[in-house]
Amino acid sequence: MVVDDSALMRRLLGEVFQAAGGFEIAFARDGEEALALLPGFRPDVVTLDIQMPRMGGLACLDRIMLEHPVPVVVLSSATAAGAKETLEALALGAIEVLAKPSRAMSLAIDALAPQLVETVRAAAGARLRRSHRLAERVRLRTGLPPAPRPIAVPVPARQPAAPAAIDRLVLVGCSTGGPAALDALLGGLPATFPWPVLVAQHMPAAFTAALARRLHRLCALPVEEVTRPAPLRPGHVYIGHGDSDMILSRRPDGLVAMAAPMLPEHRWHPSVDRMVRSAMQHLPATRLIGVLMTGMGNDGAAAMAALRAEGGRTIAEAEATAVVWGMPAELVRAGGAEAVLPLEAIAATLAGWAA
Repeated sequence: MVVDDSALMRRLLGEVFQAAGGFEIAFARDGEEALALLPGFRPDVVTLDIQMPRMGGLACLDRIMLEHPVPVVVLSSATAAGAKETLEALALGAIEVLAKPSRAMSLAIDALAPQLVETVRAAAGARLRRSHRLAERVRLRTGLPPAPRPIAVPVPARQPAAPAAIDRLVLVGCSTGGPAALDALLGGLPATFPWPVLVAQHMPAAFTAALARRLHRLCALPVEEVTRPAPLRPGHVYIGHGDSDMILSRRPDGLVAMAAPMLPEHRWHPSVDRMVRSAMQHLPATRLIGVLMTGMGNDGAAAMAALRAEGGRTIAEAEATAVVWGMPAELVRAGGAEAVLPLEAIAATLAGWAA
């Protein structure tokens, strides 16, 4: 189901899916129309615009996830407001976000089409977490009033870590379903976690800053987006800037994370493979831990398998908890996963290995 208030956008998206073949498509002009069509059409995937009249995308998504849970791919404008709404959508249960072309729609849709089709096909097989907003769904079905929203408790201000020689790293890769997985993983690491954590989450550049800010509020560890050279510090988390890659460089005062222009040999960005191989150029594999979580495709699998073969440690998220068991499955098939763990066990395992 394509939900968008723009007649042009509905037509263009319909043409993309029809040209790809294998799709049955329904269209809705706003959230109210989508909710009315949903029970009868029963889509495998919903593509959802955020800015719409009558009922906007966020309100519609909230109702979808409570009343008719289905994988939702959000098409959001690449603006500061769009980034904020995108993070809200991911918190409500959307599994992926794509940046909507901002101008010359008829021309830009051709560049977006391959990624859009691949994403929607992967989303059709996505595994929604049954526990997500379960209490709210139960209250809705039993006629109880909604529970009050929890009040966010600000994380106490963190003292900057003193400069230290960095000799160990954790390298995390994820894609579709990754933001929610990062909530669980990074939120589960204690404030005393001693190593830097580098994260390559496939996401457009417009949204990674908002992702880093949200994780910084939720986690005990400081979180920042890497847009300029960032000296690595113990117990800090570094999020790769979208539409670029994160690599390491060694300077006189230690290791530095940097945003590097995308290379054509890497299909997804920020590239997990490139991040891991860059780390292996500066530290022995025995001092690196790779974690590959939910996501379509195979980014990171080859590099983490090589890391494991050289003595590094690796974790693949288990199929039971991965929204899309693509990237971690490829690591398992390559024989490169030391441990295959459900999402909720990964943080505790990392803390134990660090200790």
